[in-house]
Amino acid sequence: MIQNPDYSFEQAAQARGLLRIAGVDEVGRGPLCGPVTAAAVVLDPARIPAGLNDSKKLSAKRRAELAAEIMQVADFCVAHASVAEIDALNILQASHLAMCRAVAGLRTPPDHVLVDGNRLPRDLGVSAEALVKGDARSVSISAASILAKEARDALMVDLAQQYPGYGWEKNAGYPTKDHLEALLNLGVTPVHRRSFKPVHNILCQGKSVSS
Repeated sequence: MIQNPDYSFEQAAQARGLLRIAGVDEVGRGPLCGPVTAAAVVLDPARIPAGLNDSKKLSAKRRAELAAEIMQVADFCVAHASVAEIDALNILQASHLAMCRAVAGLRTPPDHVLVDGNRLPRDLGVSAEALVKGDARSVSISAASILAKEARDALMVDLAQQYPGYGWEKNAGYPTKDHLEALLNLGVTPVHRRSFKPVHNILCQGKSVSS
């Protein structure tokens, strides 16, 4: 039986006296370019949008609809860690930095944070627990995954207009065949992650860098 995400993890925390629960998720660890993006969402238990789920399981149309609904009924913040920060820190630490920024940007600080994954950011500064596959288990994390993906996809569409030819409006910067071919033919842009192997290898081979 397929289980949809629910509010049980939030309720368990609330039973321990932790009343204001934020779900946190990130998107963009795998792409070769662009920032890593995180979102934090505190849902109103009386106004939880119907159909919340892991953003990867939703159609683009449904994801956009849910994102609009989440932003109407929840306290939320979307934050990024830049390409420079990814290259300086590594992708895991940069994704944790984006998560911390998202939590810090909420209107009211949460009492407890549910984080998608198996590791907690060190600098959250608040009670937290990691949930493996949390975006498919907790509606708060599902909501965060939806907002993070919508925000990052929109940002990559904007970057695709600045740097045409890489297909970012379709591949969001992931290493698809068309993206890798464009890297070889057009070179490395300022928004590519130089610490990532396919980009690093091209730079080491002396390929041209586009401005």
